[in-house]
Amino acid sequence: MKRDFKEFKDFIKGKKTAVVGLGVSNRPLIDFLIGMGAGVSGFDKKEENEFPDVAAELKGKGVTLMLGDNYMEKLKGYDVVFKTPGMRIDCDALKKAAAEGAYITSEMEEFVRYCPAKIFGVTGSDGKTTTTSLIYSMLIEDGYKTWIGGNIGTPLFTRIEEMKSSDKVVLELSSFQLMTMDVSTDVAVVTNLSPNHLDMHKGMEEYVRSKENIFRYQNAGDLLVLNKDNEITNGMASKAVGRVLMFSTKEKPENGAWYENGSLYLNSEKVCDKKDIILKGMHNVENFLAAFCALFEDVKIESMKKVAETFSGVEHRCEFVREIDGVKYYNDSIASSPSRTLAGLTAFEKPVILIAGGYDKNLPFEPLAEQGMDYIKTLILIGATKDKIKEAFEKEFEKRGATIPVIMSDTFEEAVKKAKETASEGDIITLSPACASFDMFVNFEKRGNAFKEIVNKL
Repeated sequence: MKRDFKEFKDFIKGKKTAVVGLGVSNRPLIDFLIGMGAGVSGFDKKEENEFPDVAAELKGKGVTLMLGDNYMEKLKGYDVVFKTPGMRIDCDALKKAAAEGAYITSEMEEFVRYCPAKIFGVTGSDGKTTTTSLIYSMLIEDGYKTWIGGNIGTPLFTRIEEMKSSDKVVLELSSFQLMTMDVSTDVAVVTNLSPNHLDMHKGMEEYVRSKENIFRYQNAGDLLVLNKDNEITNGMASKAVGRVLMFSTKEKPENGAWYENGSLYLNSEKVCDKKDIILKGMHNVENFLAAFCALFEDVKIESMKKVAETFSGVEHRCEFVREIDGVKYYNDSIASSPSRTLAGLTAFEKPVILIAGGYDKNLPFEPLAEQGMDYIKTLILIGATKDKIKEAFEKEFEKRGATIPVIMSDTFEEAVKKAKETASEGDIITLSPACASFDMFVNFEKRGNAFKEIVNKL
């Protein structure tokens, strides 16, 4: 039973409330809380002179600003704290605030708790954004008023009073968002799991446990969709509270969706043929199968088929940029883990010139070398991890007694230039970094856009 949002409005009114992080996404939240009568303080590591216009605007609305390097030391005496997703719940400041009696929460937790519409939540190591976008597109195609949020789209908590029980909501949820959640979505999809974000999590066990929160608090009538081909997600079925559907490209699950002899099926009914899907690669077949399972009660097969045959992809995900002198350039900046890069590489029909490297999330690159070498014609390395990736490939070269060219670059522009110089007519160049972007860019979108800008100037 969904909780009435009036309950939250009554609760927050007059509460001394802290909002940690004053980035663009949190500003609508601040306005929303003020509108409900909360007394709001905004916390951020930036000094006021680093964002004077925003600071002045917030102060004009009555927001107290707590800024600077030691800003979290000022988190004392608050009734409610809205934390930013990337902040660990066990950091000293939040532990002290909780011990003082503060209610620690996040915008996403409160949205899932009070949203009147049916919520489809998608998480996993790879394929989250594409699967989320497919579910959203299929719901729209079938005629539902549908909202999209979480890691993509816009913050939805501030729009909650516009939503109806007949609407649908699709959320892409990261391990950081899920880590502290004690409420689950009506439909939960876990695309796959492999080592990721181990720079933020204490280990793989904590990472997996965070992901499990997407279904841990479901009811008996809720739905969990799992990847049968992934060892970790397959093992989650025994922990399910509600119903379970599985998807597989290797076998036919008892209940769910599967791929067989060039076609995609859902519960014994053929949906479409692989050759008619615009998105290439078996990893995208998996994404479609996951979406089919999630929507089996809500969307007609005809709508699923139409989206499968018309959906051309999401920006920064194996996105075709342009062709120059017979060489095709692809932007796969979303690939921030070795497993995601491998999925992108196998989608192409020949070995490619790969530009990889970036911020170090403490992930092993040996699987990329072992499984990816056959799909790479030339490897161009950049960023903080370039030496670590090179070392993993050199171990594989030694094992096999064979090599591929490895080129080291100091800048993004140099990497693209060297890729162009190396390429011959008919080649494919792809940016698929296998790493996060934070050593050079604030996010993967900025990285992908920089790549496209450089390529478009060639």
